[in-house]
Parts: sequence; C-alpha cells; structure tokens
Amino acid sequence: MASHRALRRNPHIPAPSYGWPTRVAVLSVAAAGTAAVLAPTGPAGAAPADDKPSAATVNSRVDQLYEQAESATEKYNGAAERTGKLRRQVEHAQDSVARGQAEVNDMRDGLASLAGAQYREGGIDPALALMLTENPDSYLDKAATLDRVSSRQTLRLRQLQAAQRSLRQERAEAADKLDRLDSLQRSLKRQKKNVQKKLSAAQRLLNKLSPEERAERERAARGGDRSEGGSGDSRASSGRAAAAVAAVESAVGSPYAWGAAGPGTFDCSGLTQWAYGKAGTSIPRTSQGQRSAGRQVPLSEARPGDLVVYRDDASHVGMYTGNGQVVHAPYPGAQVRYDPVGMMPVSAVTRP
Repeated sequence: MASHRALRRNPHIPAPSYGWPTRVAVLSVAAAGTAAVLAPTGPAGAAPADDKPSAATVNSRVDQLYEQAESATEKYNGAAERTGKLRRQVEHAQDSVARGQAEVNDMRDGLASLAGAQYREGGIDPALALMLTENPDSYLDKAATLDRVSSRQTLRLRQLQAAQRSLRQERAEAADKLDRLDSLQRSLKRQKKNVQKKLSAAQRLLNKLSPEERAERERAARGGDRSEGGSGDSRASSGRAAAAVAAVESAVGSPYAWGAAGPGTFDCSGLTQWAYGKAGTSIPRTSQGQRSAGRQVPLSEARPGDLVVYRDDASHVGMYTGNGQVVHAPYPGAQVRYDPVGMMPVSAVTRP
C-alpha cells in the first residue's frame, strides 16, 4: 500500500517526505489562498459559512493515515506469515502425538498379550502387571524390579517407557505451540482492527474533498521524477527476474486489497511476493523481509526485476520494470499500476 504524505518526516511514522505529495499541498494551499482573495468579506465577528477543512489539511492527514496503515499492514503480514508457519508446526506436532500414541498403544497391547500368556501358564509376573499400568516409570526405575523380569521383558518395558516419555514431551510441545498460535491469532485481530480504523478514517477525510480536488491529488500522485533510477540497461538481471517482471506487469489493473497476495488482489509486498512466486522463486511476505531478500544495488544501477523498497521503515515495496518506473500496489481504492521510481524516498534496491 502506498501512502502519499506531504509533511515532514517523523521517525516513528513511516516517512512521508517525497516529491509529489508536496505538489498536492502546494496546489491545495494555492487554491485555498485564491479562494480567500475572491471570497466576499463578511461582517466582523461573523461565524464562517463553511468549516470544511482545506484540501491541504485533508491531503496531509490522509497521507499520514495511509502511511500508518501501511506500516501496520506490514506488521499484520509478518504476523500472518508466522501464524501460518506455526499452524503447520501445530499440525505436524499433533500428527506426531497421534503416531506416538498409536506406538504406545501397540507396545502396551504386545505386553498385554505377554501378560495373558503368563496368566494362562500359571500366573502373571507382578512386575509385568505393574508395568502395564498407566505410569510404569517409577516402578521401572527400581533395579530390583528389573531383576524380576526376563531380559526380553526388560527391553520391551524400557521401550514402552521411552515411548511414553517421548509422547508426554510431544504433547507438551504441541500444547505450547497451540498457546502461541492462539496468542498470534489474537494479535492478528487487533492489528486488523487497527488497520481498518485508519483506513476508514482516511476514507472519511477523502470524502470531504471535491471531485476536482481528488483529481488534483491523483495527478500529483502520478507526477514523480520519471528519469530517476536505472542504469539504462532495460534487460532483467536474470531469467527469473524477467519472469517476475512479466508476472507483475500482468497484474496491472488489479485492485489493491490490504493483506492480499494474489492472484486477483494485492497489497504492496503481496504483489512482489506473488510475482516472484510465479517465477519459481520464494521471497519473504513483508517489505521489510524483501529488503534483505538478495543483493542490494544502487538505485542508479537498478534493472528490471529489482525490488525497490521505500521509506526508512521499509513499509512499501514495488518492482522496477525499467525506464525509471516501478509497478506497485499503491493504496486502498487504487489499482496495481506503473509509477515513477522516485515517487517516495527509496531506502533500498534489492536484487533477489
């Protein structure tokens, strides 16, 4: 998701100080000034006829909310990725517990058969009977007990003891993973609510803009320096990079959707991850992770397929496609599109 803020950079809020939003603010301020000159002067002390905020104020606040929402979205994506991995671990742990329980049951059944045979031959060994209880560990640990059973029984009983201990450990690990999964899922719900709250606030502010002001905002958003970046070499750095470019360009026009990674809707890092996945290459889910997903190169040497990561907190990412442009998923209500590579501060260019 791209956000387009025109005010000073705050180190605790994703950096907003890039070229075109400034034009939004300047144009808006100019429009507001012109309106003030042309407006008739009311009587002294009269209340203003319209308390609608200026376009500059709305644009500034919307940019800030979009940046905050994008940063929160990337945190959500990271938590969602960890949740998916942990869920797979939980499933594996549960399968392992089930297999361990089946193994213990088989071993106990075998010992029960042995006990039955002894009973038919004249009486079951008391040691063996105790070993068939739910928890034979304490009895097994007594050397005197082991002296009373045959070596074959000793081996089988020790195997049962080891299997039961392993099963208890696997159950404890599975329970711990389930607890962590539950905590992560609660965190996801909180982060989702936070993102939705910011996006809703941004939309309410955008609704205050006139159609003309919205159009001006969009024109300014698309007016970055198109000559910045790139080495003049329009060739991708590798076959997989070329395949990723083809994939990302095929997504142009697809809707933005926060937390989405294709195939029909995308957020910023979801788009680039999906494109490289189509090229047979796995990269991290978040823009922060993608910043470290390969070799970093100067912006002046960017080639098609390189990942262009924006802002100091790496909260936005697009894919360089050549000729000073990136394809990216900008923000809610927008579609995947081409934009100038210099549309906002670049923090890294990574070649997967």
